[in-house]
Amino acid sequence: MNKVVASAEEAIADVFDGATIMVGGFGLCGIPENLIRALAAKGTRNLTTISNNAGVDGLGMGLLLANGQIRKHIGTYVGENKMLEAMMLSGKIDLQLVPQGTFSERIRAGGAGIAAFFTPTGYGTTVADGKEVREFDGKPHLMEHALKADFAFIKAWKGDTWGNLIYRKTARNFNPMMATAAKITIAEVEHLVQPGELEPDLVHTPSVYVKRIFQGQLFEKRIERRTVRRAS
Repeated sequence: MNKVVASAEEAIADVFDGATIMVGGFGLCGIPENLIRALAAKGTRNLTTISNNAGVDGLGMGLLLANGQIRKHIGTYVGENKMLEAMMLSGKIDLQLVPQGTFSERIRAGGAGIAAFFTPTGYGTTVADGKEVREFDGKPHLMEHALKADFAFIKAWKGDTWGNLIYRKTARNFNPMMATAAKITIAEVEHLVQPGELEPDLVHTPSVYVKRIFQGQLFEKRIERRTVRRAS
């Protein structure tokens, strides 16, 4: 099966209105920039997005927010995204904030075929509202459901034409687990190589999880906030 597509536009051609999409990245680190830009240009609407955050104003998933393409977002923090904050306060978006460890485990569970699990995180807070509570070892735990998606947009450093992926340093973040939890995983890579060129022991995501792969054309790798010390 040939998994290589020519561009981000071709890779997302079947992304439909109302789709649920996982988007890798932490802040602006390790985000699938090409796929996000292509989706913004395509104009697909009423999306449910699952990502650690929603980019920043005008960058990353902030492009989708500005276009009004996201109906519901599941993530862990608002961050420095003033547009997301305003949309949440005005009721223009359904925002579900999840403790970061719980968020990660819900995605992992979705990829592992585990429907739900119990965790003590969030008990006694608004996170617990409406959730089943059970006691384990004398401590109350909340039941959290797995997260799955129609599509996962993944960014990797290297990948081969079969779909094996290697991530680089902190840009790995949520990408590997999201790759396992979607019906269709689309990977954009900085370097696309032939099978056999990747060291097998270094592969983070096996090809079985990846349905489409392409080499990205532009990676800005923007920094959310750069802080420097004044020269002494």
